[in-house]
Amino acid sequence: MNETRYYKVAGHLFSVTVDGCLLDGTAAGNLDENAAEPQGDFFARCMDNYEPFVIPGSTPDVIPGPDPESRWRLKAAMTNNDTAAAKNSEHTACQPGQGAGGNVFSLSVLPPAAFDYTEEIRQEDEGQTIICGHRLAGESVFEFLLRDISTGTLICSSGYREARLLMGSAAKDLRLQKFALNNSLMVLYALATAGLGTALFHSAVVSYKGRGYMFLGKSGTGKSTHARLWLKHIEGSELMNDDNPVVRFFDDGPDGAPRAVVYGSPWSGKTPCYRNVQAPVGGIVLLSQAPYNKIVRLKGVQAYAALVTSISGKRWDKSVADGLHATENALAKNVPVWHLECLPDEVAAKLCNENISAQDVIPGNDNNVIPGNDNSVIPGNDNNVIPGNDPESRWRLKAAMTRDGALHDDGRARHDEGQYAMTKDGHAH
Repeated sequence: MNETRYYKVAGHLFSVTVDGCLLDGTAAGNLDENAAEPQGDFFARCMDNYEPFVIPGSTPDVIPGPDPESRWRLKAAMTNNDTAAAKNSEHTACQPGQGAGGNVFSLSVLPPAAFDYTEEIRQEDEGQTIICGHRLAGESVFEFLLRDISTGTLICSSGYREARLLMGSAAKDLRLQKFALNNSLMVLYALATAGLGTALFHSAVVSYKGRGYMFLGKSGTGKSTHARLWLKHIEGSELMNDDNPVVRFFDDGPDGAPRAVVYGSPWSGKTPCYRNVQAPVGGIVLLSQAPYNKIVRLKGVQAYAALVTSISGKRWDKSVADGLHATENALAKNVPVWHLECLPDEVAAKLCNENISAQDVIPGNDNNVIPGNDNSVIPGNDNNVIPGNDPESRWRLKAAMTRDGALHDDGRARHDEGQYAMTKDGHAH
């Protein structure tokens, strides 16, 4: 018998259904016989990091079926309401891309099976590989390899609302199974929510005085190190997530003001920090290593460019790219973005904290801002103008500025537009 559970991450609901023959660990090969964990209960052994996000009432005792009564009971459990109220609210409008009850996607986890697909692009990094492709039926395919072992293949419907994960026939231990499942859910979540004002970041984030502060940078830059320096030297700071927080942008703040909120997630890299918490975004900091400590406020196109390379998404899919662009645009316009060149020391953490957590910061008004930087813009761009949503604007932006600030020609930017980068932690960008 199959088993389904529902989860909510950053306010987005999704479901995971596991084939009955996988529930006891027999279909994809037995687990390591020396493992301390029991062989049974797929959810306990492979999805323990999702427990803080599980919806009450979606346990095996209350598994919602396809009939209306089951949906109403699930919705009542989700909202702490009664079934009658759930019935009355069943037909309220959902966000575009969401189904009844706000379910953004459904994933079915299945035993290994043979199938054909066409490879489009392959990304490799430190023994981890994502192969992106498609099937003749138009389905998107993502195969996840760990040190040349196929751990599983994700097959997505158009729009990424429904998907199935075929576990790899060679994925016989817990680590490989979790690798396939986590990568599948991360990719699916990023793509299914891209048009819903949502972005899955590669970032560490700490909370301080009720706000969330995010640290971005290439793998190995020191995001986790800088977050730990805050925890050690900035009293009152707490780690929200160490690798993959979610950010949502809303237009319903006080007096209609826009607001951005950062959330913990089930994905946190090498540091197990799976917290179901949230905070208004107080600032976003792009880190780079340097033999000194210096911080500067970024604006306009520079702020936009700092965000893009840290957000997961299938950029050659127009609907995904357009949705992410709208979110990146909104964040760059409304959230303070900074660049911190730093050493891994206490001074860097305190310099960062004093600047980005200050109230009513006026860029260019403190001694730590590089003189003239607020007006240093990419030629041809006003520093308050974010590139448009059309391909030409995005190509011009990428031609003007890459991740490290180097200039590239417009033709190279067009060629690189579709790259699907993967970090060493195994998730796709």
